[in-house]
Amino acid sequence: MKPALCPILSVLLLAQAALLAHEPVTRARTAINIPDVAGFLTLKCDFHIHTVFSDGKVWPDVRSEEAWREGLDVIAITDHIEYQPHKKDMVIDLNRSYEIAKTAGDELKVMVVHGSEITRGMPPGHMNAIFLTNSTPLNQTNWMDAHKAAQAQGAFVFWNHPGWESQITNGVVRWYAEHTQLLEAGMLHGIEVVNGRDYYPEAHKWALEKNLAMFSNSDIHTALNLDYHVHDGDHRPLTLVFAKARTLESLKEALFARRTVVYSSHRLIGDEQFLRPIFERSIRFDQESVRFLAKKKVTVQASNDSDVDYQLELVSAPEGFIAPKKLTLPGRKTVIVTLESGFRPPGAGSETALFYNVTNLLVAPSKPLRVALPVKLTFGN
Repeated sequence: MKPALCPILSVLLLAQAALLAHEPVTRARTAINIPDVAGFLTLKCDFHIHTVFSDGKVWPDVRSEEAWREGLDVIAITDHIEYQPHKKDMVIDLNRSYEIAKTAGDELKVMVVHGSEITRGMPPGHMNAIFLTNSTPLNQTNWMDAHKAAQAQGAFVFWNHPGWESQITNGVVRWYAEHTQLLEAGMLHGIEVVNGRDYYPEAHKWALEKNLAMFSNSDIHTALNLDYHVHDGDHRPLTLVFAKARTLESLKEALFARRTVVYSSHRLIGDEQFLRPIFERSIRFDQESVRFLAKKKVTVQASNDSDVDYQLELVSAPEGFIAPKKLTLPGRKTVIVTLESGFRPPGAGSETALFYNVTNLLVAPSKPLRVALPVKLTFGN
């Protein structure tokens, strides 16, 4: 029979067990691997986030912690001004959620941008104003007065989820005269091409036609892990911003200059001047890995240093060559690419010129980026 523990020792062991049971999980950040573009830093941002101070379910400092853990550089807290479903439980202060999130963000070195969502019916719909100094003056009866109050603070304004079913008419996404009015008055600067998991081709088209910055935001209301399986490689939609420095001033300058790219799942959407260098700086073909398997076949190792799985479809190969019709270059992996000379080996010193469409890099709706693969192979006679 085992001897009984003394009462004091039992209490100590129980206390230690309780402490171990509540020991906090190690805080860890997962980097997002998207290369910088020449002369600019690639900042990973989410400019549409809600907290309990409007219709969100999460306290503001948790938003900063989520962003840090997921590898983001910037978030904007954009609680609704007009929609306050928790007003019976909360003191309504339109600036408070930003203040709480910023304190936590400063500790974690996540930039937090002061914003608010101007929540109106269509037209003009929901708009986010960011880089505010005070959200309270935006609480106006007339929607135009709210926009004027944002403009007076030098805010950047973008149209939220234009393809959301509550903002469309008979299934049609429309650009209204009110949007033209805002645009011409210098009160509309961007548009969400992606909101959550939804891509809006019409918004993509308008961004190109009307020189609007493209945005991709989560519009998150619940805890992040309830909407995105981040531990399984899933991630929230992000806006990539190409800034001269990691400061709020440089961030704002970049947005007004429209230096943005949409990053949603494994899809990048934006101007070719940004998509092309992102792809080219991601991919490496190891010339020393070239192996001649037979007289008409050769392999080469291709590495992708980014997190994006690039999906390629063949456009053309040199006469006599057989190249893969479809090719995936998975993120942070190396694959072996096989090429064949279908008729006869080319002469010594001949080089390949393989052209592919990267189907998940869009420069316009339904228009993929075309690339020449950076591989040079020579075949002997």
